[in-house]
Amino acid sequence: MAGGRTERGSRRRTRAASDVVPFPRSEVGNRLDLARLVPSGRSLLVGFALVVAVLGAYWGAKASSVFAVEHLEVEGAPPAVTREVERAAKDVVGTSLLGIDARALEDTVRALPSVAGVSIDRAFPNTLVVKVAAERPVAVVRRGNSAWLATGSGKVIQAIETGTEREFPRLWLTRDVGVRIGGSLPSHLAAATRALAAAREVRLPRRVKDVRSGEGRLTLILGEGPEIRLGGASDVLLKLTVAARIFPLLEEGTLYVDVSVAERPVASRFSNA
Repeated sequence: MAGGRTERGSRRRTRAASDVVPFPRSEVGNRLDLARLVPSGRSLLVGFALVVAVLGAYWGAKASSVFAVEHLEVEGAPPAVTREVERAAKDVVGTSLLGIDARALEDTVRALPSVAGVSIDRAFPNTLVVKVAAERPVAVVRRGNSAWLATGSGKVIQAIETGTEREFPRLWLTRDVGVRIGGSLPSHLAAATRALAAAREVRLPRRVKDVRSGEGRLTLILGEGPEIRLGGASDVLLKLTVAARIFPLLEEGTLYVDVSVAERPVASRFSNA
């Protein structure tokens, strides 16, 4: 009995602890008065008018010249790439910032061979900002009297005047090899450009002047100091990281560093060793 009373008392306390929010009921018949929960016609009309006003203001601003693009700013790109982006995006000048299709414009700019990535920002009232990540050239490709810049992936991004961009090593093509802006270099030269990109990443203490490639083997020729023999095109970043670390330990007159097997680097002062 005591246990039963305790259990019933516990149930009563549990029910008492629960709060019930009653629905409004009409006085007649004590029925639920759902009509009180429905917004009034006046409230609906005011809400609809606000929506129409906001949409009207938006479309009015979009159609007017209040937010027309007067300034096109290109950020993050060198001057040559900036000019290319400005030419690609020139049609948006005079267009309302609200009416610009940002995704379509990004696709247009991203299609430029010299652009790796892009984003569009609206700087109200009259400026459109195009933020660009430019492709990074690592080599100059030469064929006869023509020259191009190429990236680490072997992508050809820009034609240049011969004799310019002297900070980049030269890669030579035979006259029968075609070159297209936005296209890729032959596979053996693409392996060379990947090696050059890795050399820039590890910050070799000396500038790379040239790359020899042939029979599946790569060798970096430095402006001063020993050449770096990489062997095959695999694990190039690891091999160059090893080479960069042992450079301070080299004896004067060292002719080459062989890191074709990264775990067992070899340095020598004899060219035929």
